[in-house]
Amino acid sequence: MTLFGLGENELTPLVTAAAGRDLERDEMERLFARAMWTGVAEPGDRIAHCLVESLGPAVALRAVLAPWTLGRIREALREAGEHRVTEIELNQGFERWMPRLTTADTMAALRQAARVGARLLAPGDPLWPSGVDDLGDHAPIALWARGRDDALASLSRSIALVGARAATSYGEHVTMEASAGLVDRGHSILSGAAYGIDGMAHRAALASHGYTVAILAGGVDRFYPSGHDALLCRIVEAGAVVSELPCGQAPTKWRFLQRNRLIAAASLATVVIEAGWRSGALNTAGHAASVGRPVGAVPGPVTSAASAGCHRLIREYAAVCVTNPDQMAELAPLDGLPVPFDRAAVAFAASGHVDDSTRLLDAMSLRAPRDAADIAARSGLSLAATRALLGRLELDGGVAERERGWVRVAGGR
Repeated sequence: MTLFGLGENELTPLVTAAAGRDLERDEMERLFARAMWTGVAEPGDRIAHCLVESLGPAVALRAVLAPWTLGRIREALREAGEHRVTEIELNQGFERWMPRLTTADTMAALRQAARVGARLLAPGDPLWPSGVDDLGDHAPIALWARGRDDALASLSRSIALVGARAATSYGEHVTMEASAGLVDRGHSILSGAAYGIDGMAHRAALASHGYTVAILAGGVDRFYPSGHDALLCRIVEAGAVVSELPCGQAPTKWRFLQRNRLIAAASLATVVIEAGWRSGALNTAGHAASVGRPVGAVPGPVTSAASAGCHRLIREYAAVCVTNPDQMAELAPLDGLPVPFDRAAVAFAASGHVDDSTRLLDAMSLRAPRDAADIAARSGLSLAATRALLGRLELDGGVAERERGWVRVAGGR
């Protein structure tokens, strides 16, 4: 017997390990399909999510592997009640996914997941963070996780603490007090494991014997930044790390910004402790506002550029000014009572938008030439879009074509 052309004897132990329990054949088929979709589609891919949720992960995967005609897929979507996806969007989706449609990559990811003890969570799983469902068509298809079950369950009472990588001593002190104080009040701490504010939030939670969860922009087997390898190992032991990308995947600028939407949606509230005028933490705050989560911001010295983003959130986007753990906890009370929150007042466009050019440059090297097909597979863009962008960026001086492929140009765009 085979599943998607793979022998069940080879597939069963890997998918069972990823699930953490024995599975019926149809369950195994669905979970493997979700695992493959996490590598085929980039985080936040609306068309992939619509396809998976409307047809089911296994049928959706067969539709693109076979492949079905676009007309047949459209008809299947209509029968399932999905009328929003156009044939043009489906075609663009196929062009993005085709360079990655290989079961070998998924098998490699599952083997690595088994080696590091990672599991795959699907919607409906008892440990699935239900808050991410509020992302709608941009919700994750599945999540990879390492760590403790009770830490994953604690996401239902988590508060996200985020801020600048280049944190000041003031920012780190406020973060330490905030994280420890929120743990004492029954909250868990969610952040992104970056240098600066994120790292301090995790450390203080661990020191206070609380739960902390880090959401990563690459595979859960590839700890980033490398300087936080020891910290992330501690988080795996006492908390959990989560990603929507399969093992082996590298973090990129695009994936960091997509990761931020998970931090915002999985938590009850987001607090920006220290952030510059254009900090990526403002991107997380924007995602939080877009899904109706309360946003708090800690004020800093008016002369500090490191707090300019927090002041901007308070002044221009009606974020709540918070100065201590009590005020932060008020954003997300654990008694189940709703927080009065003017979503419209803070629902601003998330800053730090990354266009396709940045995704393409993320997939390129300064030294190792790569052909257009390889760049397309790495970036998640279609081959046609990749070739068009390469031509445009070559005119701008951002990339150059060598005998063996394309490279980034140092100092270019």
